[in-house]
Amino acid sequence: MSVNHISGIFVLRRSLFINASPDIVWDFLSDPSNLGKITPPSMNFLIRFKSDNGTGKVYAGQIICYKVTPLPFIRASWVTEITQVKEGYYFIDEQRFGPYSFWYHQHMIHPSENGTLMEDIISFKIPFGLFGRLFGAWLVKSKLKQIFDFREKVLNEMFPE
Repeated sequence: MSVNHISGIFVLRRSLFINASPDIVWDFLSDPSNLGKITPPSMNFLIRFKSDNGTGKVYAGQIICYKVTPLPFIRASWVTEITQVKEGYYFIDEQRFGPYSFWYHQHMIHPSENGTLMEDIISFKIPFGLFGRLFGAWLVKSKLKQIFDFREKVLNEMFPE
């Protein structure tokens, strides 16, 4: 996992090899109901609402409302919109309301020898100005690392070698 900081915006990159075909990985990742399966239980992740086009898959314009517990005793509401989808390759979600000043998350999959390379690129800005950048950045990076480590563990169990 790498995190860069440019003009108050942090960019996190994380890649993971998954021992499954791109079609299988896409089917799993593009179904919003699976997000809870790859989110640490400590976050009490709950989808409160998602607009639906009848496919069960993400689509451009889809609104998803969540409740999460990012820190002990802190429950947050979060609303994202799926803004772009290229079936079988990527989708992008952007925060509309929530804990960040800015959130732009690219979920991409790439065919790879013997499986699929999953790549996440998250651009985010933390609220509270300098205080947020100094103290919140460390906390957010730590939490995102925990989330992606959990996600890697679960996906490796789901798609073993």
